[in-house]
Amino acid sequence: MSASSRRTSAASGVLVAAYAAMAAGLLVGSLRWPLIHDAPIMHYIAWRIGNGAVPYRDLFDMNFPGTYLVHLAALGAFGTSDSGWRTFDLAWLGATSLALAAFARPWGWAAAVGSGLFFAVYHLSGGAWQVGQRDFFLVVFLVLGALGVARWASGMGRATLACSGLALGAGMTIKPHAALLAGALAAVVIVVGIRGGSPVTAPLAVFLGAAVVLPAAVTAWIAMVGGLPAWRDIVLHYLVPYYVRLGRPPSWAFYRWYIWIPIASAVGVSLAHAVLCRRFTVRHAIAALGVAYGLTHYVGQGKGWEYHLYPLAAFAGLLAWAELAAALAHRRVLGGPLAASLALALVLLGQRGVEAANAGWIREKGDLVREVTRELGALATGDTVQVLDTTEGGLHALLRLGALQPTRFLYDFHFFHDEDAPEIRALRAELMRDLTARQPRFVVLFDHGWPTGGPERIARFPELHRWLTERYRVLVPRPGYTVYEKRRDS
Repeated sequence: MSASSRRTSAASGVLVAAYAAMAAGLLVGSLRWPLIHDAPIMHYIAWRIGNGAVPYRDLFDMNFPGTYLVHLAALGAFGTSDSGWRTFDLAWLGATSLALAAFARPWGWAAAVGSGLFFAVYHLSGGAWQVGQRDFFLVVFLVLGALGVARWASGMGRATLACSGLALGAGMTIKPHAALLAGALAAVVIVVGIRGGSPVTAPLAVFLGAAVVLPAAVTAWIAMVGGLPAWRDIVLHYLVPYYVRLGRPPSWAFYRWYIWIPIASAVGVSLAHAVLCRRFTVRHAIAALGVAYGLTHYVGQGKGWEYHLYPLAAFAGLLAWAELAAALAHRRVLGGPLAASLALALVLLGQRGVEAANAGWIREKGDLVREVTRELGALATGDTVQVLDTTEGGLHALLRLGALQPTRFLYDFHFFHDEDAPEIRALRAELMRDLTARQPRFVVLFDHGWPTGGPERIARFPELHRWLTERYRVLVPRPGYTVYEKRRDS
């Protein structure tokens, strides 16, 4: 090895070691993260499904079935404990980082290890509330899908295309947005086949055929258990016309948005080096398509939620690290800025991790869940509880208690937007019908509504307000929530 190569390897090694040290520190700090925020909601749904509830028919939710299957697997393997959830999350993170490393391996060891560590640092710096987000689960399937097409383009057999299609199909069962990346990769298959002078019909059929296998299987499962009509109704009459435009942000400036400045700089410099030095390959193109997909994934959902950036982070990390060793070795003007951008991204991600680790609202939400659980501890066999909540911890408390609701409504925000629309009026009527027919022993009203509103929102639902006032008494008014108990004479 020449002196220049040794210097390049050392420089790359220092940056990789810095990312490794940060990942290790964040990992140790994450070991006590609780099951919190969105994840216990999906756990509750999975628990209900595991005990015979039919998705969508018995549980009104907008998520796709793959999310439930992931949480069913987590519950089956590790139960509902905080430590079990940390184990599952870290195992999933490890699998995702290995998939990224496998994609980046042809670019050298620094790119392989660095891209995997970059994603690990990104995830672990996000805090406990990011754990279990669907977009995080999705990434491993997106990367495996991209990897299969890249390997096929480099001369491997069609079996890699089949694996690619299966992976992307698995992703579609979690978020159908993955179909956009599948379409982009199908275009890569066509272009590579044409440029190579080979027929494209057969490889394209293998890829697309494999991509529909798991979505078809999951749809068949929902149909077999009797949930398909309700799922179709939720998608067509609630998700598409209402939910997709609900809660759009007044600003796209999400938490610590400026972290993306050095990340974007690293991606741009790396791509410039690949193009200028004629190193740009099909693998680079696929990673660039992944970045384009990640941007579309975030902007297209229109919510401005930070965890929607997970796919972008994964593919941006790939491109950012792809040319590091080559740029440093060639002594180009681009090597220094690329390394500096990655270093600055690490510093900002570390700051993000420190702030997320000390987030007081996580502790407060955990305390609230424990308090609600204690308040409802007197539940007798057959008692039910209706929570009027979104993500404040109501379903988390029911999960701990093993308690059922008398209706299929997991959240209450459906009832407080577009209130004159016939679909929303129908949902309100269904809620009141089921509450009247199967009166719960307790109703828990949480103060914070989503996307807006406080406890006064109940007044905007006169039928519910009247029913609650006439048939229930306030048992426990607490900061953050109120417990109502059924009157003995009602």
